[in-house]
Amino acid sequence: MSEAVPDNSTPLLSVRDLSVAFGQGERTTRVVDHVSFDIARGETLALVGESGSGKSVTALSILKLLQYPSASHPSGQVLFNGEDLLAMDEREIRKVRGNDITMVFQEPMSSLNPLHTVEKQIAEILFLHRGMGGPAARARVIELLTEVGIPEPETRLGSYPHQLSGGQRQRVMIAMALANEPQLLIADEPTTALDVTVQAQILKLLKDLQRRLGMAMLFITHDLGIVRKIADRVCVMNHGKIVEAGTTADVFAAPTHAYTRALMAAQPKGNPASPHPEAPMVLEAEKLKVWFPIKAGVMRRTVGHIKAVDGVSVSIRKGETLGVVGESGSGKTTLGLALLRLISSQGPIVFMGRSIDTYGFKQMRAQRREMQVVFQDPFGSLSPRMSIADIVGEGLKVHNRELSGAERDARVVDALRDVGLEPETRHRYPHEFSGGQRQRVAIARAIVLEPSFVVLDEPTSALDMLVQAQIVDLLRDLQQRRGLTYMFISHDLRVVAALASRLMVMKQGVVVEEGPAQELFANPRTEYTRALFAAAFDMEAAELNPADTAGGA
Repeated sequence: MSEAVPDNSTPLLSVRDLSVAFGQGERTTRVVDHVSFDIARGETLALVGESGSGKSVTALSILKLLQYPSASHPSGQVLFNGEDLLAMDEREIRKVRGNDITMVFQEPMSSLNPLHTVEKQIAEILFLHRGMGGPAARARVIELLTEVGIPEPETRLGSYPHQLSGGQRQRVMIAMALANEPQLLIADEPTTALDVTVQAQILKLLKDLQRRLGMAMLFITHDLGIVRKIADRVCVMNHGKIVEAGTTADVFAAPTHAYTRALMAAQPKGNPASPHPEAPMVLEAEKLKVWFPIKAGVMRRTVGHIKAVDGVSVSIRKGETLGVVGESGSGKTTLGLALLRLISSQGPIVFMGRSIDTYGFKQMRAQRREMQVVFQDPFGSLSPRMSIADIVGEGLKVHNRELSGAERDARVVDALRDVGLEPETRHRYPHEFSGGQRQRVAIARAIVLEPSFVVLDEPTSALDMLVQAQIVDLLRDLQQRRGLTYMFISHDLRVVAALASRLMVMKQGVVVEEGPAQELFANPRTEYTRALFAAAFDMEAAELNPADTAGGA
C-alpha cells in the first residue's frame, strides 16, 4: 500500500470551546472547561496530564461515549470533516464510530468480550460497517492480525482474550480499531499496563500503521517519555483546562507553565533502603515450580505444560526490597502468588523460619496477617460496595477478633494516616477517589495488619508520573518506619531503581540474572537484560520477543 499524503489545509478534527459537566443543579461539577484544539490529517496530537485532568472525558466526548447519565456539554463543538459530532443523533454518530473514528482503550481485557473468539470480535466490526462475512471476512481478519504483528494469525483465530498475553490483546484491539481504515484513531493510554519491550513494539506499530494509512491520531497518556517519541504536538491538561500547547519539540525544550515543568520533573527519586547483611531471612524458596497443564482431545488428557515458573530460587532478608522484572509472560506475578501460597507450586518455601509449602488452608490462614499483597489495579481489588473503613478493617475482623469496634476503627485511622489519607475519608467509597488515592487505600489495607512481608505487584503501573513518585516515597517511608520487607514486581525500571536494593530478571519462567540492583543497572551481563534496560530507559530497543507469547505473568 502506498503512503497517503496528508492534506493539512484544514483540520480533520476541530474541538472548539468544549465543556463537560457531571451532575445536576447545584451539584454540577465541570470536569472539562472550555477546551479547544485541532488535529490535522496524518498528525499525532498528544493529550497529557494527571489522572482526573479531563483527558479521557474529552476523548470520550468526541464520540459521545460518556456513559454517565448526568453528563452534559454546557458549551462546545466537535467538528469532524466540518460536521458537528455533538449535534448528531445516535443513528448518525454510529456511522462515524468504528468507521471514520475508532478508539483503543487502556485495558484490552475489559474492552474485549471474554466469551467471543478473536476472529468473531474483529469480523463483527467488518460485518456491521461493511457487510463483509464468510471467507472474505476471515481473510481480512488474518490480514489485520498479520498487520499488527500477531505471529501465525491463523492459529489465533479461535483464541479467547484470556488465552493471549497483554501485548497480544492490545494488538487485537488495534486490529479491531483499524479494520475499516479510519481517518482518526483515538488511543487512550494504550500502553500503560504493558511491559517496556511490548510498549516499544506497540508504539512502533502505531507509528508504522499511521504512516502507511495516512491516519491522524489523538494519543492520551500521562507518560511524557512516550509523548516525546510519538507526538507532533502536545496539549497539557490540568483540572479540565489546557494549560499549555505547542509542538512537542518546543514544549519539551522550554515549558512555560509551572504544571508542565512539574510533570517533566516527576520521576521517582531517592535511593533504596539497604538491609543489614546479617539481617534475618524473611523468606526463602528453592527451585520453585509452577507448571500449568495443557489439555487436549476429547478426554482432555494432559499433553504438555506451560512452565510459568521453572526452578526459581528466592531469598529475601528483613528490610530488603527485591525487585522482580521481566516481560509479560516471564512469570513474575506467578512467582509472587506462589510465594504467598495463593496458587499451587512445587518446592520448599520457608517463611520466618517455618516451612509453609505443606501448610493447609487453616494453617495458611493464620499466616496471612504476616504476608500481604498490593495489586496493580486498586479499583478492581477494592469492593465498590464497601466503605474505606470496611475495606481497610476487613482483615482486622478476621485476624484480630479480640479488638472492639472502637479499637478496630482506631487502627484503620492510623493506617490511613500512615499512607497520607485523611481519617474522614474512611466513610467514603472507592469510586469517590482518584487512582493514586485508591492505591493508598490498598496499601493501608495491607499494612493495617502489621505484616512482615508484602508483595507489591505492579502497584504504580496504572498511575500517572506525579502519583508514581508519591507512592514510591510512601513505600520507602513505610518500609523504614515499619521494617517491612518487599518483593516489588514491575516492568517500570525507573521505579524499580528507586525502590529495590536487589534485582532478579526473569524470562520465560526462569531467572536469567540476579544481583545488587546498582551493579545490574550499571553492568547487565546478559543480552536479554541489556535489551530490557534499553527499552525502559531509551524506548529504542529492538523487539525482544516478537512472538509476544502468552505466559505465566
